[in-house]
Amino acid sequence: MERRGGSLGRDKPCPDRGSSSGSLSAKLSTVGRDDHGFSPLHWACREGRSSVVDMLIMRGARINVMNRGDDTPLHLASSHGHREIVGKLIQCKADTNSANEHGNTPLHYACFWGQDQVAEDLVTNGAQVSICNKYGETPLDKAKPHLCELLREKAEKMGQNLAKIPFKDTFWKGTTRTRPRNGTLNKQAGIDYKQLSLLAKVNENQSGELWQGRWQGNEIVVKVLKVRDWTTRKSRDFNEEYPKLRIFSHPNVLPMLGACQSPPAPHPIIITHWMPYGSLYNVLHEGTNFVVDQTQAVKFGLDIACGMAFLHTLEPMIPRHYLNSKSVMIDEDMTARISMADVKFSFQCPGRMYLPAWVAPEALQKKPEEINRRSSDMWSFAILLWELVTREVPYADLSNMEIGMKVALEGLRPTIPPGISPHICKLMKICMNEDPAKRPKFDMIVPILEKMQDK
Repeated sequence: MERRGGSLGRDKPCPDRGSSSGSLSAKLSTVGRDDHGFSPLHWACREGRSSVVDMLIMRGARINVMNRGDDTPLHLASSHGHREIVGKLIQCKADTNSANEHGNTPLHYACFWGQDQVAEDLVTNGAQVSICNKYGETPLDKAKPHLCELLREKAEKMGQNLAKIPFKDTFWKGTTRTRPRNGTLNKQAGIDYKQLSLLAKVNENQSGELWQGRWQGNEIVVKVLKVRDWTTRKSRDFNEEYPKLRIFSHPNVLPMLGACQSPPAPHPIIITHWMPYGSLYNVLHEGTNFVVDQTQAVKFGLDIACGMAFLHTLEPMIPRHYLNSKSVMIDEDMTARISMADVKFSFQCPGRMYLPAWVAPEALQKKPEEINRRSSDMWSFAILLWELVTREVPYADLSNMEIGMKVALEGLRPTIPPGISPHICKLMKICMNEDPAKRPKFDMIVPILEKMQDK
């Protein structure tokens, strides 16, 4: 692979593949990352230290973290042929199609370096053989003839479209990156209000106004929060809380891009990506042209479960996040993404539930600190599943106050209509167990939804 793509898309950030780079222990003793943005997980994967990889994953290392060349640990493990580590990373939901700054995926490097078994494993686990890098080259273009033929046959059997997929820089959409390509977004987490163009009001609800707008030439959504008596303390809390919602590290989580306070009155403002299909609620109930059949319903369910499984790994968990179909956005490629712009701030009416139809009964009765958040999120997911397969609004004939009272105190529950897949019915019932302790965790139901998707 010529220098423009590097041997890992690395002109400088990644050491030469065959060089001696010092002991792994020395690198792991460094706090955070080195000068090239390598995390301890990068180094462990590069040098084939399987036990160290296990330890780092157990301690919460971010699987899709990127160095300054946008290489993930999977790029390094694939390039160096560490098949066991590749398997561990994939099992932990590493993005098999993550592209570095040159557009090269882990499969590009497995093919280029002749790591045949690793390349097969990657394709088996969803790596696309037809993704082009910046220079129009697919992994198959980098493979030797025997491997090229083998991967082409495997991809065809798995239903991949072999037409070339043009390179597309997906950084702005935040689909897989844990590190911005440059410092722009980090520096501008606090945004200059004068740089925002508000084009049209999209919606207004209890928490604020929603506008379509533009920022730095990109389509965005601007949310102007309604807050009574904006004080210095609320401003401080806002500035402390919103950076925690800038999560670029998972394809099913939609990050908050930044925030500011608008003059002349100090209204707190947050911005996020513009999603052409709007929310899942819009897609299901407000007359979009897209038809959600059972296959698409399961796909959306899997997207949401994957996003929630990731959010539940965060310590501490994001407070005041309430899962419902209005907080799940649908991207242009029909990917469901959990919006961080819908997380409530500490100064926004603590404890008030605006959408009780999706809220677990125990969460409607207890104080927030008394609730098992992971279990209550699973109840909300069960309601979302019901909504996906019925295409109906839960408890549509009741007011929010009636819903809250009846779910919490009178045992009101959604009725599952006939004709729904028995597998989905069973999953809904498991997720909606009346005993919060008996509800599954999201990482337990992801494989179930994956099997449903394959049927």
